[in-house]
Amino acid sequence: MSQVYVLFNPRSGMGNAQDDIGVLQSFFREEMHCLDITQIGDVREFLSNIDPKDAIVICGGDGTLNRFVNNTCGISYENPVYYYPTGSGNDFFRDIGKTKSDGPALINDYIRNLPCVNTNGETHRFLNGVGYGIDGYCCEVGEQLRKRGKKPNYTAIAVKGLLFHYVPTSATVIVDGVEYHFRRVWIAPTMHGRYYGGGMMPTPNQQRMDDDGKLSVMVMHNSGKIGTLCVFPSIFQGRHLRHQKKVALYEGHDIIVRFDRPVTLQIDGEVILGVSEYRAYSKTAAKVR
Repeated sequence: MSQVYVLFNPRSGMGNAQDDIGVLQSFFREEMHCLDITQIGDVREFLSNIDPKDAIVICGGDGTLNRFVNNTCGISYENPVYYYPTGSGNDFFRDIGKTKSDGPALINDYIRNLPCVNTNGETHRFLNGVGYGIDGYCCEVGEQLRKRGKKPNYTAIAVKGLLFHYVPTSATVIVDGVEYHFRRVWIAPTMHGRYYGGGMMPTPNQQRMDDDGKLSVMVMHNSGKIGTLCVFPSIFQGRHLRHQKKVALYEGHDIIVRFDRPVTLQIDGEVILGVSEYRAYSKTAAKVR
């Protein structure tokens, strides 16, 4: 008889992930086993020791799901893998058109052949996007707030950052070998999905399941604090692209973004400090180079 293993992150969101686990009982008839994913030393080994027919349910936020796909890189995912969001942003779930009332979503097709990002000598797979600039700064501040038991308001963090704390950079962006240069860059994310940062939509036309495997990079640039602050809220509806003098958008398979000073990078909400350059590439990048 098949079983269900719920791998939950007790620290996702505001630490209330366990409160949501009881909801899962109504979606599965099989026996459920709830395990703290942060206490599983080797997730690959764990998966190799259960029956291929057993279901896995990842219960956490985008960061939890990001760590799962990176810790299981290279496996074929024979088990049915479900995801139930209990994080603060839940952008992956939003992007695939699901809500919590829909229950756990089967995600095997979504977590195969994911794009990668190289930075600071390390390679990571990513689900939603790589944020670079004030978006990385927002995740850094948000992480600090969560550690103090406070719920981050990313919109408020972004506004304060724009007005007082974050200093824009100059940037070089290389898309499939074509080089572009920008001044006063505020953000330069590369996206596999449409959403990040709790509902921001920097690349509204990006297709997660596109067979061609293209990624999208958006650059918000050439604007002062007030001008950027006026445009920034429209990113939640994808309307920022109308401001063509301040926003550039490119599609490609192999994207390099280089800033003139180190800043904070975020990968699906996971923070990396002191990054001067990243390279994001899709599963088909080698074929098009």
